Amino acid sequence: MPRPVRARPTSAIAVAGAVLLLAACAGTPAPEGSTSAGPAPSASARPTPSASVTPFPMGSSVSTTPLPDDLPQGCRDILNDAVLAQLEDVPLNAEGMAGGIRPDSSRVCVWGEPGAAATRLTTVIGYSPEREARDALYGLSSDGFTCYEPRGGIRCEKTWDNPDLPVENGRTLFYRDGVIIDTQYSNLAPRGYTDAIIDALWPVALPGAATPAPTP
Repeated sequence: MPRPVRARPTSAIAVAGAVLLLAACAGTPAPEGSTSAGPAPSASARPTPSASVTPFPMGSSVSTTPLPDDLPQGCRDILNDAVLAQLEDVPLNAEGMAGGIRPDSSRVCVWGEPGAAATRLTTVIGYSPEREARDALYGLSSDGFTCYEPRGGIRCEKTWDNPDLPVENGRTLFYRDGVIIDTQYSNLAPRGYTDAIIDALWPVALPGAATPAPTP
């Protein structure tokens, strides 16, 4: 993958401010010789998202953040021991669960028993263009998601009751440096899950405490 150049960091006091800042940065030209991190050829199955959840837009973006590699082990490497303990004995990227690397280079980690639709956690990590990401985050904040600005990025999260089963569904997203971490889950919500991935992808800490909420 060509060596990319870091985009200007996302920062905002609230979601509206974050959206405005992203808009202000959208037209900033990259330095001479820079390249964009984007799709890389690789093979895998495509997960089928829930009909009620809009997939986050993926595509080329200016970023310095490498994506996890060597899946499925890479899905474990981005989690800490405390989170992995909560996922003990839960299958990862089992056959037929559509985990792996998509043709657009997005990484897909699926935790859950094959056939157990009510208990599952799916995370997609990939590059997302700034303008499309901005629009998607704005749409989430208008759709009942709580969005705020921790740890150098923008995080949106929401939980709701499964319409067919007595379990809780949810979705947590985190956008930073042209990369989206998009986790959708049902009856499987390990505490600290998204924060562990943030720590793995961006090991240099930035201001902003870890999220104390019980969402992944």
